[in-house]
Amino acid sequence: MPFRIALSGLNAAQTDLSVTANNIANTSTNGFKGSRAEFADLFAVSLQGVSSNATGNGVRVAAVSQQFAQGNIEFTDSNLDLAISGSGMFIVSDGGALAYTRAGAFQLDNQGYIVNSQQQRLQAYPPMAGGNGFNTGGLSDLRLQTTDSAPAATTSAEYLLNLPANAAPPLQAPFDPANPNTFNQATSLTLFDSLGATHTGTMYFEKTVNPNEWTARMYVDGTAVGPTQTLQYSNSGILTAPAGGLLPFNAYTPTTGAAPLQVTVDVRQSTQYGSTFSVNSVTQNGYTTGRLIGIDIDETGIVQARFTNGISQPLGQIAVANFANVQGLQQLGNTQWAETFASGQALRGQAGNSGFGLVQSGALEGANVDVTEQLVNMITAQRNFQANAQMISTADQITQTIINMR
Repeated sequence: MPFRIALSGLNAAQTDLSVTANNIANTSTNGFKGSRAEFADLFAVSLQGVSSNATGNGVRVAAVSQQFAQGNIEFTDSNLDLAISGSGMFIVSDGGALAYTRAGAFQLDNQGYIVNSQQQRLQAYPPMAGGNGFNTGGLSDLRLQTTDSAPAATTSAEYLLNLPANAAPPLQAPFDPANPNTFNQATSLTLFDSLGATHTGTMYFEKTVNPNEWTARMYVDGTAVGPTQTLQYSNSGILTAPAGGLLPFNAYTPTTGAAPLQVTVDVRQSTQYGSTFSVNSVTQNGYTTGRLIGIDIDETGIVQARFTNGISQPLGQIAVANFANVQGLQQLGNTQWAETFASGQALRGQAGNSGFGLVQSGALEGANVDVTEQLVNMITAQRNFQANAQMISTADQITQTIINMR
């Protein structure tokens, strides 16, 4: 009997050493979750129950349980490296078969999908039409858009400028954009048509003979886009007409084959002060085509593509999952787990929502293994192994003594 009891102790200590060795071996594995060996004693139970003087039958490994504590987050130079601070797991797909992981070392494949080193694709909630949020009812492979960003035609422009209050009417008439003596001031800006081609829009300002009154004209690529607009200022230099400060000009038909370009100019912030003409700001709402230059991932997992034209476009929101019993997940290797009956169904959600942590871009979660603690466990398991081995040696000596009795 002592042999079997001690042998069970040897087996248990050996398992404990194996678990500790596996933990130490994976101290540098991203997203790794350490395990611990849990033991239970053995008793031979008869129909009458356990005798009060029973010595027991040894020990068994009750479970090797995973510990899902948070690992340290280390920052990297790649914004496709992702870590979850708090609860939750990334979802990856291998041809439709889903797996769950805390290892967030992702990269781009040759088709623009975000994948891990096993070429499994990161799952996300796709954007809804019109940019109104994300479809959290379904998953899709997260893919970076590689086509150009579509252009947008200019429809409005805003000038923050000051016209000189002491200006006199031009020396010559009528107005001629080629003759600077027929107008007081001019300023230009770049306009975009529906195909993304650029055009030069020029505003001309001419002081009239009436007090505090100016006329404004607009030309696009040297072509007038009337009508002539009248600007009226108060005796304190504030714009009073037109009401609302908007100047609607006629459409200009580009030679590029784009749709007619019609621009409304906002001069409500214009003033008439002092003796200096100044343009403090000129903005317009059009933009040309853009090429992908990078992506941004915020703490809620929203992935946005950035283009050279300054536009950002949402590509999806990274899906995260949690389980009622994470220790019930089945280990698959490669720092991945699969859903089981014991774990319960995956509870999908969005980072930052109740029950889910935040996504950190440009960072990786390290293993949650404390090497010092594991070395202490190793010494303890070694002592247990030696003690059980000594127990076998002692039992053998007793057996030899009995055999040698005469």
